[in-house]
Amino acid sequence: MVIRDRARLFHVSEAANLALHAMAVLAGSGDRAVRTREIADNLQVSAAHLAKVMAMLERAGLVTGTRGPCGGYRLTRPGAGVTLAEIYEAIEGPLGAGTCIFGIPICNGSRCPLGKYFSQVNRNAAAKLRKTRLSEINLTGRAKHGKKA
Repeated sequence: MVIRDRARLFHVSEAANLALHAMAVLAGSGDRAVRTREIADNLQVSAAHLAKVMAMLERAGLVTGTRGPCGGYRLTRPGAGVTLAEIYEAIEGPLGAGTCIFGIPICNGSRCPLGKYFSQVNRNAAAKLRKTRLSEINLTGRAKHGKKA
Protein backbone atom coordinates (compact mmCIF):
# COMPACT_ATOMS: atom_id res chain seq x y z
CA MET A 1 0.00 0.00 0.00
CA VAL A 2 1.26 3.48 -0.87
CA ILE A 3 0.43 6.28 1.52
CA ARG A 4 0.30 9.56 -0.32
CA ASP A 5 1.52 12.76 1.26
CA ARG A 6 -1.99 14.18 1.59
CA ALA A 7 -2.13 14.43 5.34
CA ARG A 8 -1.46 17.81 6.83
CA LEU A 9 0.28 16.46 9.90
CA PHE A 10 2.31 19.37 11.17
CA HIS A 11 5.50 19.62 9.15
CA VAL A 12 8.19 22.30 8.93
CA SER A 13 9.50 22.53 5.38
CA GLU A 14 13.01 23.73 4.58
CA ALA A 15 11.59 27.09 3.47
CA ALA A 16 9.57 27.53 6.68
CA ASN A 17 12.59 26.49 8.72
CA LEU A 18 14.71 29.10 6.91
CA ALA A 19 12.05 31.74 7.52
CA LEU A 20 11.87 31.01 11.24
CA HIS A 21 15.65 31.09 11.60
CA ALA A 22 16.10 34.21 9.44
CA MET A 23 13.48 36.04 11.50
CA ALA A 24 15.36 35.04 14.67
CA VAL A 25 18.56 36.50 13.18
CA LEU A 26 16.74 39.74 12.34
CA ALA A 27 15.20 39.89 15.81
CA GLY A 28 18.68 39.59 17.30
CA SER A 29 20.08 42.40 15.14
CA GLY A 30 18.09 45.22 16.70
CA ASP A 31 17.14 47.88 14.17
CA ARG A 32 20.16 47.22 11.93
CA ALA A 33 19.41 46.15 8.34
CA VAL A 34 20.88 42.71 7.67
CA ARG A 35 21.80 41.62 4.16
CA THR A 36 20.63 38.29 2.79
CA ARG A 37 24.23 37.14 2.36
CA GLU A 38 24.97 37.82 6.05
CA ILE A 39 21.90 35.87 7.17
CA ALA A 40 22.77 33.01 4.79
CA ASP A 41 26.35 32.91 6.08
CA ASN A 42 25.11 32.95 9.68
CA LEU A 43 22.73 30.06 9.00
CA GLN A 44 25.09 28.27 6.58
CA VAL A 45 22.43 28.07 3.86
CA SER A 46 22.06 29.01 0.20
CA ALA A 47 21.70 32.77 -0.25
CA ALA A 48 19.62 32.17 -3.40
CA HIS A 49 17.07 30.02 -1.54
CA LEU A 50 17.04 32.42 1.40
CA ALA A 51 16.38 35.36 -0.97
CA LYS A 52 13.17 33.65 -2.14
CA VAL A 53 12.11 33.05 1.46
CA MET A 54 12.87 36.66 2.39
CA ALA A 55 10.71 37.84 -0.53
CA MET A 56 7.81 35.76 0.83
CA LEU A 57 8.30 37.26 4.30
CA GLU A 58 8.30 40.73 2.77
CA ARG A 59 5.07 40.02 0.84
CA ALA A 60 3.53 38.89 4.14
CA GLY A 61 4.52 42.21 5.73
CA LEU A 62 6.86 40.66 8.30
CA VAL A 63 10.06 42.25 6.99
CA THR A 64 10.97 45.24 4.91
CA GLY A 65 13.86 45.19 2.49
CA THR A 66 16.05 48.04 1.30
CA ARG A 67 18.34 47.85 -1.73
CA GLY A 68 21.76 49.37 -2.04
CA PRO A 69 25.06 49.40 -0.14
CA CYS A 70 23.37 50.10 3.20
CA GLY A 71 20.45 47.82 2.38
CA GLY A 72 19.18 44.65 3.92
CA TYR A 73 16.16 43.40 5.81
CA ARG A 74 14.57 44.55 9.05
CA LEU A 75 11.56 43.34 10.98
CA THR A 76 8.48 45.48 10.36
CA ARG A 77 7.58 45.28 14.05
CA PRO A 78 9.35 44.16 17.24
CA GLY A 79 9.79 40.43 17.83
CA ALA A 80 7.34 40.60 20.74
CA GLY A 81 4.64 41.44 18.19
CA VAL A 82 5.35 38.53 15.84
CA THR A 83 4.22 34.96 16.46
CA LEU A 84 5.94 31.90 15.07
CA ALA A 85 2.58 31.00 13.48
CA GLU A 86 2.68 34.20 11.40
CA ILE A 87 6.12 33.31 10.10
CA TYR A 88 5.17 29.70 9.38
CA GLU A 89 1.94 30.73 7.63
CA ALA A 90 3.78 33.30 5.48
CA ILE A 91 5.57 30.35 3.89
CA GLU A 92 3.21 27.38 4.25
CA GLY A 93 -0.23 28.97 4.30
CA PRO A 94 -2.84 28.60 7.03
CA LEU A 95 -2.33 26.06 9.78
CA GLY A 96 -5.07 23.46 9.58
CA ALA A 97 -6.35 20.48 11.48
CA GLY A 98 -5.38 18.11 8.68
CA THR A 99 -7.03 15.50 6.56
CA CYS A 100 -7.03 11.74 6.38
CA ILE A 101 -3.53 10.33 5.92
CA PHE A 102 -5.00 7.86 3.39
CA GLY A 103 -6.72 10.65 1.45
CA ILE A 104 -10.20 9.27 2.03
CA PRO A 105 -12.54 12.15 1.13
CA ILE A 106 -15.32 11.19 3.56
CA CYS A 107 -13.03 10.63 6.53
CA ASN A 108 -12.93 13.48 9.01
CA GLY A 109 -11.08 11.44 11.61
CA SER A 110 -14.15 10.80 13.76
CA ARG A 111 -14.34 7.08 12.94
CA CYS A 112 -10.62 6.51 12.59
CA PRO A 113 -8.68 5.28 15.62
CA LEU A 114 -5.77 7.62 14.84
CA GLY A 115 -7.72 10.50 13.30
CA LYS A 116 -8.54 12.16 16.61
CA TYR A 117 -4.97 11.69 17.82
CA PHE A 118 -3.35 13.29 14.78
CA SER A 119 -5.90 16.11 14.76
CA GLN A 120 -4.96 16.83 18.36
CA VAL A 121 -1.23 16.78 17.49
CA ASN A 122 -1.89 19.36 14.76
CA ARG A 123 -4.00 21.53 17.08
CA ASN A 124 -1.30 21.42 19.78
CA ALA A 125 1.44 22.40 17.31
CA ALA A 126 -0.67 25.23 15.90
CA ALA A 127 -1.53 26.51 19.38
CA LYS A 128 2.14 26.47 20.40
CA LEU A 129 3.15 28.43 17.28
CA ARG A 130 0.35 30.96 17.85
CA LYS A 131 1.41 31.41 21.47
CA THR A 132 5.17 31.71 20.95
CA ARG A 133 6.56 35.15 20.13
CA LEU A 134 9.68 35.69 18.07
CA SER A 135 11.18 37.58 21.02
CA GLU A 136 11.05 34.36 23.06
CA ILE A 137 13.53 32.67 20.72
CA ASN A 138 17.24 33.43 20.72
CA LEU A 139 19.81 32.81 17.99
CA THR A 140 20.87 29.42 19.33
CA GLY A 141 17.36 28.06 18.80
CA ARG A 142 16.57 27.71 22.48
CA ALA A 143 13.91 29.55 24.39
CA LYS A 144 15.16 32.09 26.91
CA HIS A 145 14.59 29.70 29.79
CA GLY A 146 16.90 27.04 28.34
CA LYS A 147 14.15 24.82 26.90
CA LYS A 148 14.29 23.73 23.28
CA ALA A 149 12.08 25.74 20.97
